[in-house]
Amino acid sequence: MTALKARLRAAVYLVLRTGFRALPLSEGQRDRLRGRFLDRHSDWVPPPPRGRVDGAGDAAAHRPRVRADEAAIGHVPHRVEALPATLPATLVAFYLPQFHPIEQNDAWWGKGFTEWRNVTRALPQFEGHVQPRLPADLGFYDLRSPQVMRDQAALAREYGIGAFCFYYYWFSGTTLLETPLRQWLADDSIEMPFCLCWANENWARRWDGRGDDILIGQQHSAEDDIAFITHVADYLRDRRALKVDGKPMLLVYRPHLLPDARATAQRWRQWCRDHDIGEIHLAYVQGFERPDPRDIDFDAAVEFPPNMSNPRSLTADQFLVNPEFHGDVRDWRELAAEIAARPLPDYPLYPGVNPGWDNEARRSGRGRVYLHASPRGYRDWLSTTIHQRLAPVPPGQRLVFINAWNEWAEGAVLEPDLRLGHAYLDATRQALHAPAAARTATRPCVVIHAWYLEELGELLAQLKQSALECRLIISTAHAHLDRVQALLQASGLAGEVMAFANHGRDVLPFLHVANRLLEEGEDVVLKLHTKRSTHMQQGAQWRQELLQQLLDDGHGAQAVARFAQDRELGLLAPAGHLLPVRDYVGANDAALQRLQVRLGLHTDIRAAQFSAGSMFWVRLAALRPLLDAHLPPSAFEAEHGQVDGTLAHALERALGAVCVDAGYTVATLGAATEGAGYAYARRG
Repeated sequence: MTALKARLRAAVYLVLRTGFRALPLSEGQRDRLRGRFLDRHSDWVPPPPRGRVDGAGDAAAHRPRVRADEAAIGHVPHRVEALPATLPATLVAFYLPQFHPIEQNDAWWGKGFTEWRNVTRALPQFEGHVQPRLPADLGFYDLRSPQVMRDQAALAREYGIGAFCFYYYWFSGTTLLETPLRQWLADDSIEMPFCLCWANENWARRWDGRGDDILIGQQHSAEDDIAFITHVADYLRDRRALKVDGKPMLLVYRPHLLPDARATAQRWRQWCRDHDIGEIHLAYVQGFERPDPRDIDFDAAVEFPPNMSNPRSLTADQFLVNPEFHGDVRDWRELAAEIAARPLPDYPLYPGVNPGWDNEARRSGRGRVYLHASPRGYRDWLSTTIHQRLAPVPPGQRLVFINAWNEWAEGAVLEPDLRLGHAYLDATRQALHAPAAARTATRPCVVIHAWYLEELGELLAQLKQSALECRLIISTAHAHLDRVQALLQASGLAGEVMAFANHGRDVLPFLHVANRLLEEGEDVVLKLHTKRSTHMQQGAQWRQELLQQLLDDGHGAQAVARFAQDRELGLLAPAGHLLPVRDYVGANDAALQRLQVRLGLHTDIRAAQFSAGSMFWVRLAALRPLLDAHLPPSAFEAEHGQVDGTLAHALERALGAVCVDAGYTVATLGAATEGAGYAYARRG
């Protein structure tokens, strides 16, 4: 196609889309017409915008070197905690059974193919793109082993998952990937409810079910309806079948691909009545259309994010690692916020949530990526869904569908991975508990990073003299652990010492500690470190000025009071040390541009302020845009005595923008001394 023809087609498409949106159609009608158009004319859709490509010589300097098996900030190990005595909802996780070889996949994709082949071939396409995503505790499992599904069920139950919804692949008498499900059915020791979701679309080489390059197709008919329900009857009869109002549940992925969905539903219902199953509960997945289920004689619909939502594109912002990336990058946070706020319709709908989405593994260089997903963001979405959206619904009908348990090649996974461990499972369990009231700081935390130990004793003495009642945590290098513990004991203060690698200055250890404290429900932190600034003569004076404004003369107690009085206060910098970023960019310009994109900040870092010297009071919730990015430690440069230009220096300048982006304010504490300019840093 010529460039001119492509531009004309794109222009026509945009005109048609504008007119289509103006038509007075119901959601169901609109979805059906959109689906028909895309099935026939998907090539009319304009390609997504392109990301940024560095000029020659610049790309290598900034290309991230991140290991896919590295534990990130916020990694959560397995831990045993109690679930609520009564679960407020049943969480149903979609489950993909394509983790074992079958004859058909051998023929289509090569001998021994399973979904793991897709997963492990994925590569990062832009900076901050987390690929490949690799499994942790359960490993690269093979579902031919019955023990795998026993372990999965036990893990799911431990974290509050109430049922699995198995994708079921039936093609006019031929089933694919059914062996693990039959093994589950035969293993009565697995105490886990389940249901089936018939993926009643074509199996296509593009993995999207559309009508081109079909590997095995559907042949829907009245006879096939009866053959299907006969074949799945064993699942519906099983004692573990997920039931709603006593009726076993059955899902259909795309009911409008059936010639007459209402007739199909009626045939299935009558067959089940005639064959001792009784009434069944039929639901369909809102992946491509949203009709009222009652119009097709179904009982309910199931939300299926990220489908049926259109958050803003972030593609053009990304710094490409692969200059040939032609995929689409969207904002997961907008997806979560938009769906969580939707009112329930007047028909039965089971809400859906999604822990993330990235199908780059299936579509190399052309994946659709939902960026900025995080365990805490997923927890908040799930908690809102359970405790607010479903509040009016009778307890027996409170189901939430999670997309998904193990869609590894689509980045929709609850199972433990090497990067974040059990974080998404832990977030699932947290969301089942009733939300706690916002905590008001009465006892702050003080976090000190101790590298120059000569200054630590002096700093601890000042903290003790301030009489500030606090929880004290000291981070240090492994080699300094014994000396730091001795200095802490000698100070007479109670505290905890944590050892980290000498990496990332005071910033990386602080982020590890801050993430932990946020998870533990702490509110306000005073961040200090044994600042020496050996590159300048007045380093000791700088440190003492910072400490005086933050801690001495009752300033510590004033800070705690101000945070308690003002819930929108995010950061308190020492007076005289809150500087405009644009005047003190230094050697961090490129890093700040990338950090802006990596954190997904709406607030311009260069237009914000920062606390010079990296000591300040902060509300932990205000740091969530940074903590929820789950940066890998390898993103921080090795220590070579740098005085500027590292990620740690860039993050110091970004913290004010981070707090503002989270919806908090930045202010100062103490009284600034009059002077000409800032004595401890040069403008530039």
